Amino acid sequence: MKVSVGISSRHLHVTKQHLEYLFGEGYKLEIDRPINQIGQFASKSFVTLKTENGLIEHVRILGPVRPYTQIEISKTDAYKLKINPPVRMSGDIKGSEPITLIGPKGTLNLNEGCIIADRHIHMLPKQAIMYGFTNDEEVMVKVPGEKACIMDCVKIRVADNSYFEMHIDNDDANANLIKNGDLLDIIKKK
Repeated sequence: MKVSVGISSRHLHVTKQHLEYLFGEGYKLEIDRPINQIGQFASKSFVTLKTENGLIEHVRILGPVRPYTQIEISKTDAYKLKINPPVRMSGDIKGSEPITLIGPKGTLNLNEGCIIADRHIHMLPKQAIMYGFTNDEEVMVKVPGEKACIMDCVKIRVADNSYFEMHIDNDDANANLIKNGDLLDIIKKK
């Protein structure tokens, strides 16, 4: 079975409270463009990521606001920031890497929240049933071409608001010459 790829650049999700702290009271995220995941969007709002030894400017906030603040970067970004965030699924931020967010109205020092997002495939419950997958099941994905490979440990994420798509970061995409929208083969583990 084939799945299309969505490549995630560094970005963050924020709580309403953190958004207002960074941008000012009453601030709301404005949609720049929708993304494939239902109800989500790339906003017109950006922050700077800062650590003791590094800085990355112009990092986009994805909306809508969430019940937690999470920063998703690649390992290459981690080298630049001189930090070592864990590879985690979205939402699993307990004990993750601390980081500072700088907005136009405030600076927020987070004790945790920075991760490298794990590779995963979003699908609807009816698709999971139809294809015989379960939530959190691990599959492999075959990448064709000059830098062909098998990506292992790709998690299935089943949710009602999902768009059927595999998400990888820039490092995975660049290492295997993958572009947004490429179709890859899902291989079910025995």
